[in-house]
Amino acid sequence: MAKNTVVSASVIKRLPRYYRFLGEIKNSGTVRISSGELSKKMGFTASQIRQDLNCFGGFGQQGYGYNIEQLYKEIGKILGVDNNVKTILVGAGNLGKAVASHMSFEERGFNLIGIFDKNEALAGQLVRNIPIRHISGMYNFCKDNSPVVAVLCIPSDNAKEITDELITLGIKGFWNFSHYDIASTHPEVAVENVHLSDSLMTLSYHVSNLK
Repeated sequence: MAKNTVVSASVIKRLPRYYRFLGEIKNSGTVRISSGELSKKMGFTASQIRQDLNCFGGFGQQGYGYNIEQLYKEIGKILGVDNNVKTILVGAGNLGKAVASHMSFEERGFNLIGIFDKNEALAGQLVRNIPIRHISGMYNFCKDNSPVVAVLCIPSDNAKEITDELITLGIKGFWNFSHYDIASTHPEVAVENVHLSDSLMTLSYHVSNLK
């Protein structure tokens, strides 16, 4: 892909799905697949798949299709799954503990190195062998370890102050479970918002409109 090529957000959103499906197909022992066969499994049109992959140079061969192992690795490289980006998590309540415990950060390009919470009673508890630290120690920890990404599992009323501090400490990206709109005040950082309630209400809409 050319350095200055702009890829649309919708294409980028689809890449993890390609990666997941290709991983499953690869593990089944399949060696190659056509865009038509892949479209049946993923629910995208074959044309859409070819257009998406052509944004990154295209990986198929006429009459052969795609080498699954190669395509899986190339998409993983595009997504940065081997980047091992230093990451911290702020907010070790029920949601934060669940995210830290059950998300395979290492398989997705991240290395979770620190967990913080304002509740002093949680300090010292281990989550996936990482000790929870009091939020007061976050400044020194970041200065010593230089994390790049922060996972925010905190209420929105606490998020602005903590986000501002994290950005001054060198955080460049946020996986944001709070309802604070980071992008509106800090357009210079990368933000991926996760609104579980929005997803649940979307499901409610679809269920309510089933025929």
